[in-house]
Amino acid sequence: MRTALRTCPLCDAVCGLKLTLDDTGRVTSVKGDPDDPFSKGFICPKGASLGNLDADPDRLRVPLIRKDGEWHEATWEEAFERVDQGLKDVIATHGRESVAAFFGNPTFHTMAGPLYRGALSQALGTRNIYSASTIDQMPKHVACGYMVGDPLAISVPDIDRTDFLLILGANPVESNGSLCSAPDFPGRLKDLRRRGGKVVVVDPRRTRTAAAADEHLFVRPGTDAFLLFGMVHTLLAEGLTTIDIEVNGLDELRHLAQEFTPERVAPVCGVAAEDIARVARQLAAARTAAVYTRIGTCTAEFGTLNQWLVDVLNILTGNFDRPGGVMFTQTATFGPPKPSEPYKTGSWHSRVRGLPESLGELPVATLADEIETPGEGQVRALVAVAGNPVVSAPGGPRLAGALESLDFMVCVDPYLNETTRYADVILPPPRIMQMPHYDFLLLTVTVRNYTRFSPPVVPLEPGQLSEAEIMAKLTLIASGAGADADPSSLDEMMLAGILGGATQTPGSPYEGMDPAELRASLEGDSGVELILDAFLRLGPYGLTLADLRANPHGIDLGALRPRLPEMLFTASGRVELAPPVLVADVSRLHDRLAEPPAEMLLIGRRQLRSLNSWLHNVETLVGGSNQCTLHINPEDVARLGLGEHALVRSASGELVVPVEPNDAIMPGVVSLPHGWGHAGIPQRVASQNAGVNANTLTDESVVDVLSGNAVFNGVPVTLTPAAV
Repeated sequence: MRTALRTCPLCDAVCGLKLTLDDTGRVTSVKGDPDDPFSKGFICPKGASLGNLDADPDRLRVPLIRKDGEWHEATWEEAFERVDQGLKDVIATHGRESVAAFFGNPTFHTMAGPLYRGALSQALGTRNIYSASTIDQMPKHVACGYMVGDPLAISVPDIDRTDFLLILGANPVESNGSLCSAPDFPGRLKDLRRRGGKVVVVDPRRTRTAAAADEHLFVRPGTDAFLLFGMVHTLLAEGLTTIDIEVNGLDELRHLAQEFTPERVAPVCGVAAEDIARVARQLAAARTAAVYTRIGTCTAEFGTLNQWLVDVLNILTGNFDRPGGVMFTQTATFGPPKPSEPYKTGSWHSRVRGLPESLGELPVATLADEIETPGEGQVRALVAVAGNPVVSAPGGPRLAGALESLDFMVCVDPYLNETTRYADVILPPPRIMQMPHYDFLLLTVTVRNYTRFSPPVVPLEPGQLSEAEIMAKLTLIASGAGADADPSSLDEMMLAGILGGATQTPGSPYEGMDPAELRASLEGDSGVELILDAFLRLGPYGLTLADLRANPHGIDLGALRPRLPEMLFTASGRVELAPPVLVADVSRLHDRLAEPPAEMLLIGRRQLRSLNSWLHNVETLVGGSNQCTLHINPEDVARLGLGEHALVRSASGELVVPVEPNDAIMPGVVSLPHGWGHAGIPQRVASQNAGVNANTLTDESVVDVLSGNAVFNGVPVTLTPAAV
């Protein structure tokens, strides 16, 4: 037996783990690392099951190639030759725009995912880039981009110092936080209340987070923007603002908010006018306060307006970039280049529906359109990395049919699943324990400044490729270098670009140095580790990879500090309270004031022992509350005469689902969890607990106009009894 330390890679909380392994490299025990200065020993059921996920017998160990409808194991050489030929054939016949790429959520939880994604996209030479970002978070990026000039400048609640926390459409007690890395969120909420603070949750369900709060308010799905505008109106009309940063657009914001009085928005959002005004006043009166929102408000028709109005509230109450309010994390690594011109979306648009580009990618809601619609630029090939869009994207069944029609598809994935089943080649990354780990992206949204590196726990087997080598080979093949290209050559090109820029950038600690000399000083056992060492050396703390290796439990870099001046890249040099693009969408919101709500609305559901679509094959996590059932208020069950199953219909599809009466959900609302529907796949546990694909009911033609983000919450549905 031996012990190893590792950061959990399964969600945004970046918890430190202490693992016990036997002499075969099998994980026998997973516990929280009590010496991690950030997570302090916290562990959730997902993290505790990491060993079972790592040893899953259904994980692919070698590449698969599909021939005549049958899967065959292949060598890495055979697999890459097939990828090379498949992409060459499509590009030669249809051009580079006929190739698309999709990057799934797990790419945010590895080292190779963030590091090679940009290089692979550039090598493919196509504008058809898609990712999970337009499934759950693009509205946040768009709002930040237009307000502060940088779409990656995401503020997080300073939860450990705030006195009042308002949470909308987020369930961090079960999700462990999202775009807000805070290990032991339940404990942090308890500490907040213990020191005399208050937590208010606004959600269509009385979630575990709502149950841990001082107050919970039901809100009708998809109407958060009305509620938020009602609060903005109250602050402005009653003179309760405390703006302590330089802003533009206050008068225009005041004009926009005039029509959204609490009394007018209350019938739409389902929250009483007096409660809207009261919470706004409490927010303004608190010594420090933070408003935090997440997936529930991103995946809605007015997702970008929601994210905008949340930060408007933080700004109006003097809690933006302030201890105890919302603040910006300072990572240990050198960050991406800062914007050189004012932020905008729509540098190009999708071919079929004309949807705008955001952050260099198109909305996944239109991927099926691009595959199915003939004409110049029709997508004929797909490179999918760590994604299962058939289950996670809107209109899943339609997308499945579209993928089946492709001329060629290659997937980087450890499983044969609902999406990879349509591939021609599957390239499996190593076991979790065989990969080094550093959270390049998640450490940009931690509620304390913190860093931690995890070396591989188990070595690669002879002939096995690392995830970085797989991604580098794909990138080189896409660039035309061929199947025999050496992946380390890409690493050296990337390092040359990083170090060359550092030595030529005024003010850099390495300005004027010889890049070759700097390269020689780097340490690391692989390309990704060398790149990490370079980023650390260029970062604000002057750390090195050796420093992180010497501190395997992680390094606490201190509480968040005000950073707005260095985060601000608007043309005016001020925070924009009324960006014209966002203001233009308010008229659409205003028009909805007069529309009657649908009788029943569908929302998603976070589950403590689940994570999107990729933890349903772990036996210890399936069952109990982790089931695919329809939550519905008992009043609605009686009113609709429902039995054990219901037929749920939407504009795009229908499902028969098990009914689970639950008084924790608002009347007029039903909830299905995201990521199920595993029938017919070789994952044994998942297929035995298949559930249904909720995205049969979501309509890919409906998106948040400003960001193109898919709409999963507030979907109108009808319910009738069903016999099974």
